[in-house]
Amino acid sequence: MLVIPVIILATLTVALCLAGIIEYKYHQRSLDSIPLRIHVNGTRGKSSVTRLVAAGLREGGIRTFAKTTGTAPRVIDAEGRDRIIHRLRLPSIGEQVRLMDYFSTEKPDAVVMECMAVQPQYQWIAEHQMVQSHIGVITNVRPDHLDEMGPTEDDVAMSLCNTIPIDGVMITGEDKKTNLLEKVTKANDSEFILSDESTVTQNELDSFSYMEHPSNVAVALDVCKEAGVDREVALSGMHKVKPDLGALIAWNLDIKGKRLQFVNAMAANDPVSTLQIWKFVIDRYPAEGGTCVFFNSRDDRPLRTRQMIELALEEIKPDYFFVRGDKIDSTVQRLKKHSPRTATNVIGLGEKHDLLISFLEGIPDDTLVFAIGNQVGAGQEILEMISKYRHNG
Repeated sequence: MLVIPVIILATLTVALCLAGIIEYKYHQRSLDSIPLRIHVNGTRGKSSVTRLVAAGLREGGIRTFAKTTGTAPRVIDAEGRDRIIHRLRLPSIGEQVRLMDYFSTEKPDAVVMECMAVQPQYQWIAEHQMVQSHIGVITNVRPDHLDEMGPTEDDVAMSLCNTIPIDGVMITGEDKKTNLLEKVTKANDSEFILSDESTVTQNELDSFSYMEHPSNVAVALDVCKEAGVDREVALSGMHKVKPDLGALIAWNLDIKGKRLQFVNAMAANDPVSTLQIWKFVIDRYPAEGGTCVFFNSRDDRPLRTRQMIELALEEIKPDYFFVRGDKIDSTVQRLKKHSPRTATNVIGLGEKHDLLISFLEGIPDDTLVFAIGNQVGAGQEILEMISKYRHNG
């Protein structure tokens, strides 16, 4: 009686193995039909670099498709048009296989894929089984996703190294973990290239319709150079790019006659990246009326909330600090000793968003407002509300 179940189990096992082999061979044919595959990983800037590279390659006459997985995942076609990815289930790296197979049917010259894996083993699978890139990118290494990749920054770097290609090229803008990244790159028989953001001029940055990081541009230019696209041609394409939803956007606001400068840095939700962005922003804007930080917290991330409040009051030390969150008053008051001149206001998560507008009405003209924290959900609603006060003056 046990023979029949064993036979059925054995048959199912063989069938599954055959299906796996067939799917692997089909996917390998799809990969082989794409002449240039680029895989973009890193802690910050992945979506921006993916868009910049794709735009530069398109401008150079290379038929390019791209996929981002940032604040709002997108497929970008050969004409540079965005298509939203509508997911019927939770995100899975299997999505990369389906998209690579789809891209192959469009007969591209190149595909640029943003890595969507976080855990180290899935990053390895994403690169070595799903993308098998010719050019790998690690934008930077920051202390984020420590639960999955940590606990140390070196651990994060090693995790990101799982997407370094075999016998290819690895390009990075990370200048602190260089030795580690280069060691793994050479072990993979790949060429190592460290991008230099100082080669990107202020005039080149000013030509973007949004605030782009020089490091992102430098990395993207090096990728395009490896693909045979001239620097000026690539830059021309990049200047036309439609920014990712999480890109650093600067607006001039007019709130009932009050003129303010507003910078959205919510996409950078770790303290190290946020502080770097702040230094980048304050160098570009005079902030003649003073500085204001708005922090939109998440109640399910108390450690990150405390870190960002520490960042604001210990490092940035703004004239005004508005925090949206619950059960954080004591933390704000305790840390205020580091910046006693900072005027603080706490907005509860259940309070109306327009209370922030009331606070902004009370700060001086020409104040620089720097928004940090969580952009999803209520954060996006707040940004949409603030955008109604934009003006072109």
